[in-house]
Amino acid sequence: MFYIAFICGYKMKRTLIVGASEKPERYAFKASVMLNEYGHEVYAYGLRAGKMENQTIETLWPSQANFDTVTLYVGPQNQGEYEDKIIALKPKRVVFNPGTENPAFAAKLENAGISAVEACTLVMLRTGQY
Repeated sequence: MFYIAFICGYKMKRTLIVGASEKPERYAFKASVMLNEYGHEVYAYGLRAGKMENQTIETLWPSQANFDTVTLYVGPQNQGEYEDKIIALKPKRVVFNPGTENPAFAAKLENAGISAVEACTLVMLRTGQY
């Protein structure tokens, strides 16, 4: 997949997954697998350490601020503690996956110059919109 992406000029996007889970039925798990398949570098952050196939789930918030995309898999009721941390990372965009939509946080992001996108990471990858 990386070879095809490289040949087609596809840009790899360093991605932070917030809400990573070891459970294969969870969409954060599926997104991690698919992001890796498409050649994107992933930092998976979760409350519990673990593995998602070959991806380690980290419990320490990333210290580097060079993420293109943050993709959310935590509901709006649990996003408050991450809002300032995500804004401080200065990603180009934050993807609000289904069930994570949060208009107030999206407005904060937009005011900080960060694009807030309501979409599904899996669909975006499959359709070439990622």
